[in-house]
Amino acid sequence: MPAPSPLAVLALLALVAWTWLWLAHGGFWRAGERLGRAAPPPAWPDVAIIIPARNEADSIEAVVRAHLASGYPGRRLLLVVDDGSTDGTAGLARTAAEGAPPGAFRLVSAPPLPPGWSGKLWALNSGIAAARETLPGAGWLLLTDADIVHGPDLLANLVARGEAGDLALVSVMARLDARGAWASLLVPAFVFFFEALYPFAWVNDSKRRTAGAAGGVVLLRPGALEAIGGVARLRATLIDDCTLAALVKAGPPRRAIALVRADADAEAISLRDNRRLSAIRDMVARTAYEQLRFSPLVLVLALSGLLLLFLVPPLALLLWPLHGSAGAAAAGALGWGLMARLFVPTLRDMGKPRALALLLPVAGLVYGGFTLLSAVRHWRGAGGQWKGRVYP
Repeated sequence: MPAPSPLAVLALLALVAWTWLWLAHGGFWRAGERLGRAAPPPAWPDVAIIIPARNEADSIEAVVRAHLASGYPGRRLLLVVDDGSTDGTAGLARTAAEGAPPGAFRLVSAPPLPPGWSGKLWALNSGIAAARETLPGAGWLLLTDADIVHGPDLLANLVARGEAGDLALVSVMARLDARGAWASLLVPAFVFFFEALYPFAWVNDSKRRTAGAAGGVVLLRPGALEAIGGVARLRATLIDDCTLAALVKAGPPRRAIALVRADADAEAISLRDNRRLSAIRDMVARTAYEQLRFSPLVLVLALSGLLLLFLVPPLALLLWPLHGSAGAAAAGALGWGLMARLFVPTLRDMGKPRALALLLPVAGLVYGGFTLLSAVRHWRGAGGQWKGRVYP
């Protein structure tokens, strides 16, 4: 019996990998973890909402108005922290808050960025300090982005879930802009890959060590933040949301957390425009190499894994007339079909056609390129580029 070709072996390995992801990786592909509606608490705790904002003129007015229109039954304070904006963000936020009840809104100017801090985390730190002064009895902190519009019931549903489940952190992955050809190809894939890295069911299982969060919407108990050393513990981290979740969940003491997808009970919509390829590229390249712990070896392994998972199956099938191996073609067809099938629930949740599932290999290879770019930028001393700042 002739030995299988190298391509057949690689295609079989890819099929085994996709089968393992299907059956043994937390059911990440189901896209099923939701916030739901928990019973209201006996008393609604005070909440401080903190928005770091740097050059967010396009979105800040809509975001501020949405927060001030929240139907939260308890007391809440919205703090917008202007992080050195040059586009009038602060003035637009103040205008949007005109007519707000006394004590409902405060505009904070972040002090100059000190060495060793990322801009977002320094702004969050400044906002939390201001919240302690203005609303010292807050039972929760809502850390959210200046381009995320919250639905009127979101805050109440988040707090109810956190109180009912005795959680330390509740996070929502907002609905991302997926308009246009590039975003239709790449944004659903981004969500799919995020779910594969941090299977939501495992994050929400207090017995597992897996932890993750989506930084656009994070409800956090102040005591849990203090227990890990405050925002200063994260000050130089670019993947701050997942790092925060990992520290909070690990404790001590160990604490339960929850990560869910946006839906009618967790309405959170990102206003950031993803129609340009460069917008998605820079979002990924900013943090991808940090995800790999800045290790060239891990980078090589990661890129090799992406090639195995996304390039080998379609290559084995489409090149069948050239290589002539029926086994390689069969394994490639099964692997490609399985990855497409796993991708369908994410596409359905984002309102995209099922046919895009067949293009997941293309998206995977594009993200491999973005990951390599992230490493190259780091090696050139231009890592972590965002909002006019570089965090090498």
